[in-house]
Amino acid sequence: MEILIGRITADAKVNSTKDKKQVVNFTIAINDSFKTKGKGELKKLTTFVNCSYWIGTGIAPQLKKGVLVELFGRISVSAWKKVDGEAMASLNLHVSSIKLHGKPIAATESAKEVVPATAAPVTNATEDLPF
Repeated sequence: MEILIGRITADAKVNSTKDKKQVVNFTIAINDSFKTKGKGELKKLTTFVNCSYWIGTGIAPQLKKGVLVELFGRISVSAWKKVDGEAMASLNLHVSSIKLHGKPIAATESAKEVVPATAAPVTNATEDLPF
């Protein structure tokens, strides 16, 4: 079992299988950065992981784009060839536990409000000092 932490890349979708079982599907992005040897150049790396959660669909409305999640589950790799012969692969996580860490980035930025100052302006700040 693995623990992965990342941000959801798009709102989660609830899908149904042929036998009417429901699954919540979503993808997370895991961001990392490192310095190269020699030049010390900063490199950024993003890894995408496709996730499936079979335990219940009630959490789906909370799994919105930008939400930071901590996931516990079993990781697997899928590999295939496209019609043109190009090799493809994906990382998948069969999620058994989800922990939400905050709100989507866009929601928290738009929720910030400018609060007007209500204090009276200070005309001569040195007059109010106790020393």
